[in-house]
Amino acid sequence: MSVDDTTGTGGDRKAGSGFTHPVAFWTGALASTVGVILHLPMYIGARDMGYHMHGMAPDRTMITGMVLIVVGLGLSLYGVMPRYSAVISRNAHRIRVRVLDDAPISGPHVALILAMALAVTIDVMKPTALSFVAPGMAAEYGLRSPANPHGHIPVSWLPLVGITGTVLGSFIWGWLGDRIGRRASIVMAGMLFVTTSICGTMPGFSWNLLMCLLMGISAGGMLPIAFTLLAETIPSRHRGWLMVLIGGDIAGAYVITSWLAGWLTPTYSWRILWLIGLPTGLVFIALNRWIPESPRFLLAAGRQEEAEQVMARFGAVAEELAPDEAELSREVERSDVFLLFRRPLFGPTAAITVLGIGIGLMTYGFQLWVPTNLQQLGYSAVNSDYVVRNAALIGLPLTVLTAWMYGVWGSRRTIVTVSAVTGLTLLGFVIAGDQLAHDQTLLSLLLVVPLSGVSSVVAVVVSYAAEVYPTLVRSRATGFAAGMTKAGGVLILALTVAAATVPSLATTALLGAVPLLLAAVAFLWIGPETRGRRLEDITEQLLPDRL
Repeated sequence: MSVDDTTGTGGDRKAGSGFTHPVAFWTGALASTVGVILHLPMYIGARDMGYHMHGMAPDRTMITGMVLIVVGLGLSLYGVMPRYSAVISRNAHRIRVRVLDDAPISGPHVALILAMALAVTIDVMKPTALSFVAPGMAAEYGLRSPANPHGHIPVSWLPLVGITGTVLGSFIWGWLGDRIGRRASIVMAGMLFVTTSICGTMPGFSWNLLMCLLMGISAGGMLPIAFTLLAETIPSRHRGWLMVLIGGDIAGAYVITSWLAGWLTPTYSWRILWLIGLPTGLVFIALNRWIPESPRFLLAAGRQEEAEQVMARFGAVAEELAPDEAELSREVERSDVFLLFRRPLFGPTAAITVLGIGIGLMTYGFQLWVPTNLQQLGYSAVNSDYVVRNAALIGLPLTVLTAWMYGVWGSRRTIVTVSAVTGLTLLGFVIAGDQLAHDQTLLSLLLVVPLSGVSSVVAVVVSYAAEVYPTLVRSRATGFAAGMTKAGGVLILALTVAAATVPSLATTALLGAVPLLLAAVAFLWIGPETRGRRLEDITEQLLPDRL
């Protein structure tokens, strides 16, 4: 399928040339990296004070670094921004690329899967670190927390701002991915990972909040972009379980972050968990070598040769749109954000919304405050970190089990089962309450299901959204699903800030259990099955009145 005569873009680049303006991008990346490094002297200089930087004024070196970061981000964005991005977005609505059902898993597939798994792990380490940063930050800035009930500003402001950023990022990156491409969006997210690591050197709490907002925006869009790209490149018989397995690496990120917190924070303070974003962000950017651009985007941009190369590597073909999707394309071009809530997309959207809110309430209500609540119950900071790490580590095999269920049982039954089991386990915390603190072994075992279950449920719901929606709205819908998994977090954290106190284990468990159990019922009732089916077949089920 050739679209050279319909794009009006003339093709942005020669095949294989990489970014639109590679010199600008790499110059910006270098400037941003140097800018981050220039923030480190003040941090190192505070080592005799336990790396406490509260009250310190930024020096010239740090200010120079800030300027370099701003200039570098501007250059990098210019470097990846294609010409005629709005035209490309409109052209993409007329193109469909699908992977052949009999295409084997090849070397390029494996490289992409490994790159996406590592990228998702790095991405999820950002919001996960909030759990382990909060106690130390509260102590340094005198914030109100269970350990410091007399503070004036609630420590809950930190995760609230960060998670609000992830909600915004879920929608921003979904929109941006259609205009600058999936690969370019992933690389720019990596640039923000690098630059927002300076949060670990900010002397003032207000600066920490700003950096945390930007960090949340950078982290919020990675999962939907990655899953949308995987949905467009992985054969249907492998697509579902592989996406769940990759998304389930959220549990792996939790293990790594809790281990780093227990190992590094006693010596280098909570700030080191943010500064790790510099090396991990650079690794993230380096992964772009193994990440292809979406062939649909390449065709829309008039880059026919590159698109054909990518499709040949991944066993994909380009097709004309079906009549129902052509009509939906026109609706998409003139629609608002409420398109997903209109018939015939309302059913899966409603079920995903309920489940997403439940995930948010559990992740940022129950899971976020586990280290803080354990310290309130008498555990030391290091012991609480290791209790969480052990529970997450034990739960890693459950991620593999969930991926197997998704591939063998099917998406709907997996969502219902995982949601119900996780919800019922949370009810166990409601019944036992604070008494669990007296039995560390039992506490660790009971934490296994919520800590691993939340990663499995997130992986399943975003994978499901990447499969169940028509091609034309898939990026938007996947971003919406990821955003809903954070929306419940914004709600519970806003209530926590208003109440100026951290809720107990029992309270957060109850708030997470109710919507998860409701979502299990909703998916059992109205969720279409996606296992082993072509994306086009699922579209026909969702759009029977358009055929």
